[in-house]
Parts: sequence; C-alpha cells; structure tokens
Amino acid sequence: MKYYELDVEQFIDQPVEKVFEFFSRPENLEEITPPRLGFTIMTPSPIPMEKGSLINYNTIRVLGFPVHWWTLITSYDPPYGFVDEQIKGPYVLWHHRHSIKKENGGTIIRDTVRYAVPLGIIGRFLNLIWIRKDLKDIFAYRRNFIANKFGEQNYDLSFHKGWRETA
Repeated sequence: MKYYELDVEQFIDQPVEKVFEFFSRPENLEEITPPRLGFTIMTPSPIPMEKGSLINYNTIRVLGFPVHWWTLITSYDPPYGFVDEQIKGPYVLWHHRHSIKKENGGTIIRDTVRYAVPLGIIGRFLNLIWIRKDLKDIFAYRRNFIANKFGEQNYDLSFHKGWRETA
C-alpha cells in the first residue's frame, strides 16, 4: 500500500500543560477545523480522553459530500501527546500522532499524519492534485487558529517539515 506522510510543527510560547489541555479536549476539534468541512462531533460531551476512546464525527465534507468518520485514541501520554487512528472514514489509513514537548521556554506542537487513499492510481492522482493541498490548507487554518488562540503575533508560515511517500 502506498502511503503519504505529513509532518508539521508550531512553536507556542505557553507551558506544555496548557497546550496539551487544549488539544486533549476532542470538542476543540470543531474550532480548529475549517468551517467549509462541516465538521461536527457526534459523540456526547464531555468526551473522556484516554486510550480506547472512540470519537464519532458526523459530517466531514469531501468534494461537497458528507463522510462519516470514526477515530480511536490508540495512545495517550499526557501531557506529551496522543495518537488517533481512523477506524471508519475517507482514508484507507489515517494515523495522526500529536506530539507536544517543552522547548525554549515554550511548547512545540508537532503533528505527524500518515495516510493512504483509496482508489489505487486514481487516488494517487487525486492526492497529487487535491488531497495533499487540502490537508496543507487544513493544517494552515489550524496553525492560524492556534496562533490566535494562544496570543502568538509572529510566526513562520513555512511550517511544513515535509511530505513523504512510501510504496
């Protein structure tokens, strides 16, 4: 299976515990996701964040069509990170590692997403012309929201550490 990996990070001049507290509340996903996706969490709040938590998202729009998405928290290590993995949704594989660490008196937020798309060569073509850019835009939106939320005034928009492809 061919998969892709997105690796992004952002510095926030806040303590690790404060940053982790925000990211460890699934309800905040609606805030950091672009409104155009129609993202809604269906799992009743408060959602306990722990290994084994299952989160149900109702409407994520892909090319205008609603897609049901379920993720499972497969690793939880407060205040340093967690992993969510898709168990039902638009990808063949979705593994999202959220890493949070102390650095230079603040916090580095790092997201590593490994994903695979369906439809073989057609899916690879769609990734090349649309999915990859869409994910970059989603993480740029998220980055701007987080910078504003935590009061960051100056930040570098060249935040993508890289994209990797593996066959």
